[in-house]
Amino acid sequence: MATVTVADAQVHYETFGTGTGPTLVLVHGTGSAGAALTWGETAPRFATTHTVITPDLSGTDRTTDTGAPLTVERLAAQVIAVIEDAGGDPVDLLGFSMGAPVTAAVAALRPDLVRRLVLAAGWAHTDSDEYLRNLFTLWQQLGHSDPAAFGRSVTMTGFSRAFLNTIGRDQVEALIPNVPPTPGTLRHVDLDTRVDIRHLLPRIQTPTLVLGATQDATVPVEHSRTLHEAIPHSTYAEIDAGHVMFFEKADEFATAVGEFLRAA
Repeated sequence: MATVTVADAQVHYETFGTGTGPTLVLVHGTGSAGAALTWGETAPRFATTHTVITPDLSGTDRTTDTGAPLTVERLAAQVIAVIEDAGGDPVDLLGFSMGAPVTAAVAALRPDLVRRLVLAAGWAHTDSDEYLRNLFTLWQQLGHSDPAAFGRSVTMTGFSRAFLNTIGRDQVEALIPNVPPTPGTLRHVDLDTRVDIRHLLPRIQTPTLVLGATQDATVPVEHSRTLHEAIPHSTYAEIDAGHVMFFEKADEFATAVGEFLRAA
């Protein structure tokens, strides 16, 4: 474990893996559990071919700051600081959900630090979609008024209907408490309501793979398609899964990402 100071934040990150390929930085989505919950099952799949770094951004339990409202640029600065603290060589960078606009901002602002970019289940602008704006607003309200309903809503939209029916009631009920509406999680949700990186997307020149989740009920797949259209020379693929695609279709996700990262 390591920490790096970025403005008012002490940003925690972990480095592991035995691979000799480029370092792979995995950036988590919404939720105060951060990298451990998001990447616990996924990071080991890449650790044999890459050194893997998993930062915990402001709003997570492991990173401390003053609690001020978050911005994409502020979180991007934290990712940049982690990359520089870990050696400063260009890395492969993968962002999921909230982490997708953050990592897109990193690639736009510091192209010298990013070799290849993967954006999974991301979006560029919340206010352009009334569904997305209302879902995040609902999460804000439930987080303050009904924590159990917050967890149920996140679970229902995080996974496809088919997946939830496949794993059954007991496992679905076990998933619900995994993203409680902690103050840190609600800071992330607040940022989700305000995301707008449209001005940065044309600046991305890094080879980019945009991965959409066909059955995504959190960030509808049209947002991934829009990201692809806005990023010059990007590649696009879809996985037939819900929002947390790397949980539902772990092998397919790892294959798609791995093949892109290995491409010349």
